[in-house]
Amino acid sequence: MAILSINVDHIATIREARGIDEPDPVLAAGIAELAGAEGIICHLREDQRHIKDRDLDILKQTVKTKLNLEMAPSEDLLEIALKVKPDIATLVPERREELTTETGLDVIDDMEKYKRITGMLKDAGISVSFFIDPDPDQIKAASRAGADIVELHTGHYSEAKTDADILRQFEKVKEAANLANELKLKAHAGHGLNYINIKRFSSIPVIKEYSIGHSIIARAVIVGLDQAIREMLKLVDPL
Repeated sequence: MAILSINVDHIATIREARGIDEPDPVLAAGIAELAGAEGIICHLREDQRHIKDRDLDILKQTVKTKLNLEMAPSEDLLEIALKVKPDIATLVPERREELTTETGLDVIDDMEKYKRITGMLKDAGISVSFFIDPDPDQIKAASRAGADIVELHTGHYSEAKTDADILRQFEKVKEAANLANELKLKAHAGHGLNYINIKRFSSIPVIKEYSIGHSIIARAVIVGLDQAIREMLKLVDPL
C-alpha cells in the first residue's frame, strides 16, 4: 500500500505571480488532507520564490498528517529546519536559475557534510530523506550517511520519449527502489509523475510514498483540488 503526499509549492507560485495573498498554500494543504493525502510537502528555497517563512510556520501548526520540508543542504536552511522541526526534511540540490529541481543530490561528493547535517536533523527528532537519482552508488552512500528515506528522482523516466527509453528509465527506478529496501531505507518517488505515467508503478510495491505536485495542481484547475487528489489516490493505491 502506497500513500500520496502533495507538494503545495505550485499554489504558492500562482500566488506570487500576482504578488498578492491568494491562493494560499496553507488552505490548499488542508483541502489535500481532507481529500485523503497523507503528507504535505513544501520547498523553502533560499530565495523564497514561492514558499515563504510564513507558509512554513503556519503549515507546521496546521498540518495534521506529516509535514515534509524540502531544503537545500545549506547552513541557513538547516537552522530554519531545526527551529521549525518538520516531520521530515528532504535534502535536495538547488540552483538559483533552475525552474524546478533538476537532478538528485550527489551524496558521494560530500559524504561528511551529509553525515553531519543528517545527524543534526535526526538529533532534533526529524526524519531525513535524500532526493537522489536512481543510482545504486548514490543509494548506498545515502545509507552510509544515515538517511531514513530516499526519494527517487523520477524525472528522467517522466521525460523519456521512446518506449525503449521509458522502460529503461523505469527499470532503473525499480532496481533502485529494491536496493533501498534491501538497505533498510524507505523508498519514495517523485518528480514529473502524472495521471498517466504513475500507473506503471503499481509493479513496485516497495515504493511506499509518492510526492506529486504539478500534475495534481494542473488537474485541479479543471476539476478542483479535492477531485484531482482523489483521482490520483486511486492510481497511487489502486487496491
